[in-house]
Amino acid sequence: MKKLDESLLSDLPPFSQLDGSQIREILDLAKTKRFEENVTVFEEGAEAERFYLLLDGTVRALHVTPEGEHVTALHVPAGQLFGFAAAFGRSTYPATVETAAEAVTLWWPMSLWPQFVARYPGFATESYRTIGQRLNEMQTRVVELSVLHVEQRVARTLLRLIQQSGRQEDGGIVIDFPITRRDLSDMTGTTLHTVSRLLSGWEKKGVVQSERKHITVCKPERLHALSEGRPV
Repeated sequence: MKKLDESLLSDLPPFSQLDGSQIREILDLAKTKRFEENVTVFEEGAEAERFYLLLDGTVRALHVTPEGEHVTALHVPAGQLFGFAAAFGRSTYPATVETAAEAVTLWWPMSLWPQFVARYPGFATESYRTIGQRLNEMQTRVVELSVLHVEQRVARTLLRLIQQSGRQEDGGIVIDFPITRRDLSDMTGTTLHTVSRLLSGWEKKGVVQSERKHITVCKPERLHALSEGRPV
């Protein structure tokens, strides 16, 4: 990959508070890595040697159960950092990360994380803001599991996904990366059968359109009503 122009990254959260020369300094220390779809970037519990910036594509964070089952925890869209275990005071990765679609990344040795945080306050501010947002998302999902009906949980998860990674097309808002019904069942704490039943019912009402690994929200306002427990 050709040397990136720092102006192309100036709007991304890790760099939005830095000037061009600071961005250039950080970029000059980066290496580029491209991953195919459904490739493991790193595994839970592995030594955290690198942290990454996702330039293009989407990755998903997974937890592996004692039985060896992979459970999707969250998706990370393009333009965000991931794998920054040092920010949590960890020397190992807290989750497995796989590509949900073909991905292009920048990466740095983890040893540079404390240097970046100390030298570039704006980098630190935006990075920890991202951490806060993800923790808030996880907390929200825990609350939803406790108090919401399954239909509301699935509807709210789809609304979050189109907000994070939605692409407007003629038929509605497409979740801009491959996502399976199994992913949705993992993220909403329900069964694959229940997710399939809900999506099929919503398709008949014109709320969503679901194809293999792709979901389009055709009527966001109706999905919002479902997320609040109102009939459509």
